[in-house]
Amino acid sequence: MRGWRYLALGLAGVLSIAPVYAKQAGKPAPAAAKPDARNEALLAFQRDLVSVLAPRADAMPLLGAALLARPLPKQAKYNDFHTLIERASKAEDTIPAVSWLRLSDCDANADDCPNADALAKLTGQAPDNAAVWLLKLGQDHHDGKDQAARDDLAKAAAAKLYDDYTGTSLKALAANVSTLPPPPATIDPASPTGATGVQLTLVFGMAATQPQPGLQATSKLCENAGDDAALKDDCLKLGRLLEWGSSPLARSLGLHLREVLAADPAQQDDARRTRRNLVWQVQNFAQLSARAQTDLALAQHLLALARTGGTEMSLVLAALRDYKIPVDAPAEPQGQQAGAGEPAQAKG
Repeated sequence: MRGWRYLALGLAGVLSIAPVYAKQAGKPAPAAAKPDARNEALLAFQRDLVSVLAPRADAMPLLGAALLARPLPKQAKYNDFHTLIERASKAEDTIPAVSWLRLSDCDANADDCPNADALAKLTGQAPDNAAVWLLKLGQDHHDGKDQAARDDLAKAAAAKLYDDYTGTSLKALAANVSTLPPPPATIDPASPTGATGVQLTLVFGMAATQPQPGLQATSKLCENAGDDAALKDDCLKLGRLLEWGSSPLARSLGLHLREVLAADPAQQDDARRTRRNLVWQVQNFAQLSARAQTDLALAQHLLALARTGGTEMSLVLAALRDYKIPVDAPAEPQGQQAGAGEPAQAKG
């Protein structure tokens, strides 16, 4: 399944949006722009947002605060990632997305990731989410627990959905990032997106740091199915579920499993065609994301989509639809500039 691994590299980080002061179209930043100073201002603004959100008692603002605090160096203990995500996990309205992010509250240097307590809690909170079992599969594979990994795959195949909670993190950030107006020092004077561009950077940049399930370990396990009919059946069943998963990576693996394991050549051809459409969707959304750094209306629209929740894939498909970009790849390359249209209906 090397083909899937190569494609996975191209699909990773689809929602990641570069900082607003990044170089545009290969051109050097104007003399008036000072990326280092603006980066410091952005970090200071993140700290201010965390300080304002930290006193809240409900889970979603605390989830947003934890995401914002996670990359901050030398954060005060009462406002650091560990404290905030722990408080979110104990809130009355806590949700599985909190436990998912809490997986990264661990010490990678001590080989202590993911957070074992958070993983145990997730298996009780969201037993019908295949992403939870695939994350456990990745951990059991790392620990050499082959039978446990096989059991995890069976549970994932029997699940009802696949959600890595990126959409929930986007919503938590987008709903709270406007709590304070970005200071002038955070805004690129050469960019027409202004304060909206700063918010876009924070929302999509922070949400792109989600814990990832063990998709490569899953691929390897299914690749070695051989004559094990039961394992192959579970892999095909899981693949069908992943094809409707929350992320491009999950969908790609699901389609790849069908392409290489299905006995019907028509099913294999359909999987290849659908996966080509997926790559097309990701590429066109990436172009929209790049445009959003210099297009105020588009930046506002992407933020509005993030506030609605849903999943990473639902946001991608909604953005393509709103900007009248077909979700199916053309039969032949046409050299058409994706994202040239305007949204069918403005949402923010």
